[in-house]
Amino acid sequence: MIEGLITLASFGSFGGGAIGELFAQWEAQGIFEYLLPFLLIFALVFGLLMRLNIFATSHGNEVNQNKGINAIIALAVSLLALQFNVVSLFFAEIFPRMGIALAIILILLILGGLFIPTNKKNNWFMVVLVILVFGIVITVVYSSMNAMGWGFFSSGGFSFFWRQYGALIIFLAIVIAVVATTSIKPNKDRPEVENVLSRILGGSSS
Repeated sequence: MIEGLITLASFGSFGGGAIGELFAQWEAQGIFEYLLPFLLIFALVFGLLMRLNIFATSHGNEVNQNKGINAIIALAVSLLALQFNVVSLFFAEIFPRMGIALAIILILLILGGLFIPTNKKNNWFMVVLVILVFGIVITVVYSSMNAMGWGFFSSGGFSFFWRQYGALIIFLAIVIAVVATTSIKPNKDRPEVENVLSRILGGSSS
């Protein structure tokens, strides 16, 4: 995968036009390998800390979120994550696959919106779409992990852990799913929704 990206960058240097030349320069300067992963991790950690308000302090009616502390923690986590090339290589594997997955999902949505009605309750297309989206996401994540040698069934990575505890994990997942299903009580006040996807997202028909 990485060799293919390098080949594309080299192609951009010789015959890809101005955009390809620009991408080749960015790749040579480490923007894709270090800068963009750093910005992504920093934004995610900082946003999560701001959302959780772990270090927030209150002075009367005013709440101080201590943005400086959150920024320092996010900066430290981002730099520590990039001290080795593991994060950069994993991002280089998963994001191209994610782009392809998003294109497939977009095509399914367009075709479904054109030919299949979605204004009926319990529409079968929405059920199939949700299942396909989850399947595509799992495929993207697993293929990326497998390319890094972390596949559950490959020779390295999590294969030993999965062989030792895979049955226990599946059993616990089934028990949790059964308990969660039996403990949920029907809500009579729940408004009607137009499809299954809206019900999953918690939306209501307008």
